[in-house]
Amino acid sequence: MEALVLHRLQFAFTVGYHYLFPQLTMGLALLIVIFKSLAVFRRDAVANDCARFWIRIFGVNFVMGVVTGIPLEFQFGTNWARFSEAAGGVIGQTLAMEGLFAFFLESAFLYLLLFQEKRLGPRGHLGAAVAVFVGSWLSGYFIVCTNAFMQHPVGHAVDPDGAVRLASLSAFLLNPWAFVQYAHTMVGSVVTASIVVSSIGAFYLLQDWHRDVARRFLGVAVPVGLVATLAAAFPTGDLQAKLVSEHQPVTFAAMEGLFDSATGASLVILGQPDMERLTLDNPIEVPKLLSFLTHRRWSTFVPGLKAFPRDDWPDNVPMVYYAYHIMVGLGTIFIAIFVVAFLLLWGGRLFRASWMLWVLMLSLPFPYIANTAGWMTSELGRQPWLLHGLMRTADGSSANVSAGNVLFTLLGFMGLYAMLSVLFLFLAGRIVLVGPTSEGASE
Repeated sequence: MEALVLHRLQFAFTVGYHYLFPQLTMGLALLIVIFKSLAVFRRDAVANDCARFWIRIFGVNFVMGVVTGIPLEFQFGTNWARFSEAAGGVIGQTLAMEGLFAFFLESAFLYLLLFQEKRLGPRGHLGAAVAVFVGSWLSGYFIVCTNAFMQHPVGHAVDPDGAVRLASLSAFLLNPWAFVQYAHTMVGSVVTASIVVSSIGAFYLLQDWHRDVARRFLGVAVPVGLVATLAAAFPTGDLQAKLVSEHQPVTFAAMEGLFDSATGASLVILGQPDMERLTLDNPIEVPKLLSFLTHRRWSTFVPGLKAFPRDDWPDNVPMVYYAYHIMVGLGTIFIAIFVVAFLLLWGGRLFRASWMLWVLMLSLPFPYIANTAGWMTSELGRQPWLLHGLMRTADGSSANVSAGNVLFTLLGFMGLYAMLSVLFLFLAGRIVLVGPTSEGASE
């Protein structure tokens, strides 16, 4: 196997595993602020127990995110040295800001949130929760801004030797792609947190444990989840798709499985890409809907994959197509789940509807799958470019690191992360089984 393939596989594995944790902490930070606000302004002791419970989950999740995130930045030097040499002066700005401003803010106030509740008092503890929320979401923006530059480079200049240097910090930080991608990413994290909180609440009700706390879990997470799932589809998902169609039309064609250009292009609901015949097998289509959703006109021309040189196609068109459709399909299911759950909650029947509680409980792994599929769509769709239009992936890997070295470290990461997974599941499972603690209980 070529070294380049293994470089990509290692980074894909480590970043995919890492993102399992930030997507929960960023969304959970918002829900913790809501629980603490209810506790402070409504003097709601049950909401305070909810906040305390999820702060403990947040802490374990945060540590896992830190441990698995650090190797990613090292891989810019070990696996992607030529990319770092060429573009490090640009992407290093936001990576440094994420560490100095966002991560330190989040970690410092997380200590206060976890261990200094009595000393801070209710309002001070709420302030610490807000600071952790701001830090986690600020961290998310700097990371997304880095990725947005790779998707849609702005604010840069290219020197005669091919090095990419920063020409405008404001243009780089205010990249329009970053705003849309950030909104979609953060909404996705809120979806994950809402489903996780709803799932644990449903589990407690089905077991007849901690009923007051479980009801509050669902009473907060279901309305927030409904808003987040709708926002993931529109406007954030819609705007993201429009940016891709405008700036990466070949990626857009791969996402939609559109091989032939079409005026009044159909939206494919289901189908299987056939890369030998360059067709979509067994398609279920809605006529002209893709043109309308993309350009708000039924008869707009949409270019297909065949309109572009084969060298510019994503390396794995079927994987881009399937990842995108998994994300969209699961997102649609999430909307349906939260609409039904909200109507049952509004009617006062959710806590007794065991069938719906089972649905919520069993939904727990699926937002992780949906978010991972979304990032796969973004990253695989950008190929064969590392910096879209500026540097190809084949030109960015480390030339002096052999395939054997990369395979050895990849296997090492897999073994280490398998052990970390067991530890995380044990700690998180223990917190769930112990359940919420009241304010007077020992920690």
